[in-house]
Amino acid sequence: MSDMPRRAVTRTVKLAALPAGLAGRTVLGLGKRLGGRPAEIVAHEIQQRTADQIFRVLGELKGGALKVGQALSIFEAALPPELAGPYRATLTRLQESAPPLPAGTVHRVLAADLGADWRDEFREFDDRPAAAASIGQVHRAVWQDGRPVAVKIQYPGAGQALLGDFAQISRVGRLFGVLMPGLEVKPLLAELRARMAEELDYRLEAASQDAFATAYAGDPDIFVPPTVYATDHVLVSEWMDGTPLSKIISDGTQEQRDRAGLLLVRLLFSSPARAGLLHADPHPGNFRLLDDGRLGVLDFGAVDRLPSGLPPLFGRLLWLVHTDGDVATIEAELRENGFLRPDVRVDLHALRDFLAPLADPSRFETFKFSREWMREEAARVTDLRGANVARQLNLPPSYILIHRVSTAGIGVLCQLEAAGPFRAEVLRWMPGYGPVGPPADGTAAPASARSGVTAGEPPAPARPG
Repeated sequence: MSDMPRRAVTRTVKLAALPAGLAGRTVLGLGKRLGGRPAEIVAHEIQQRTADQIFRVLGELKGGALKVGQALSIFEAALPPELAGPYRATLTRLQESAPPLPAGTVHRVLAADLGADWRDEFREFDDRPAAAASIGQVHRAVWQDGRPVAVKIQYPGAGQALLGDFAQISRVGRLFGVLMPGLEVKPLLAELRARMAEELDYRLEAASQDAFATAYAGDPDIFVPPTVYATDHVLVSEWMDGTPLSKIISDGTQEQRDRAGLLLVRLLFSSPARAGLLHADPHPGNFRLLDDGRLGVLDFGAVDRLPSGLPPLFGRLLWLVHTDGDVATIEAELRENGFLRPDVRVDLHALRDFLAPLADPSRFETFKFSREWMREEAARVTDLRGANVARQLNLPPSYILIHRVSTAGIGVLCQLEAAGPFRAEVLRWMPGYGPVGPPADGTAAPASARSGVTAGEPPAPARPG
């Protein structure tokens, strides 16, 4: 990876330039206000320039900064599409252009983790990588017992680069407060760091993958390949064929798109109840549509641990929005759960108008996700004007991965342009939905007791048009 700026001083200088740039823009903005320019226009300019600099600098770095950039995609909600779009494209380009590790380096990692006789564990091992990611790459092999396997190997030094870059970015975390004034940045960055550190632990990833594999063993719709062997830097899993979701997005039939979309929603909403875990990296590269119609799932480095299932808060909010409930109750729920800080005031009518479209996919009996719908939602959510509710909301650290799943998952569904009965699928697994509060222990009702219809549930309206 010779194109990666390796020297710590180079990386530090690039990252340290961020707060200096903010200071300069703030002084410039003060001058413009003294010169008579409206404060909101000046603030908007500062936010745009700050966002542009943050993501341009992150895009120039690779290794740890690439992974940090992916994690910080949660802040895209603060950005207009003209900034967020190029940033995402930069990350994708950097990841796809990462040169593979030389075979000698791969062999050294295997020898260090599996022992000098590591070849005895395999009947065959392909030195050419089958896939690459930000902190590792995957090789195809045949295990000693004849099983085809995928061997995931972590890049040497990936952990040090990842945590080092994040330490630098944490020092300039106040920049993100410029983009989202309602956000409490410090605890959010601390939680992000902890979650990214977990992604470096391949033994932990193996435990999560096996928990999913056990929960979905024999399932007619979802398949998770079991692991075979794991060390700190090497993870061996059973090989899984199938059509990558990216191929379904580009060339799949509408039937394939709809099935993949429905099964993706089923996985994301059912796994907290069935496995106590949420797959927290839903991008097309982590899913396959198998020949028998099942959805195959890969990569469990990023998971959210939800032993009691999804938080009942979401069910309560959905019920209130679907039934045009009291908006003051909605505000109280958001405040109680930390989504509105005590010092932030929000217009209740604007809050209702902001939340209503977000509930549309589960409001109607059937819904079709589309790129056009996503563009409209992105433009609405990323409006940088001070009155925009999105900029007044906070993201409590405990919800950070759920937010990541929500935004990324909706993105995949819109890429698929999937249509289907998503309402029934969501409500089947959603605790807290209904006029009565959640159970006393706050846990979700068993799936067997929630067959997709909740007592007292209002009839779903017909989809307009």
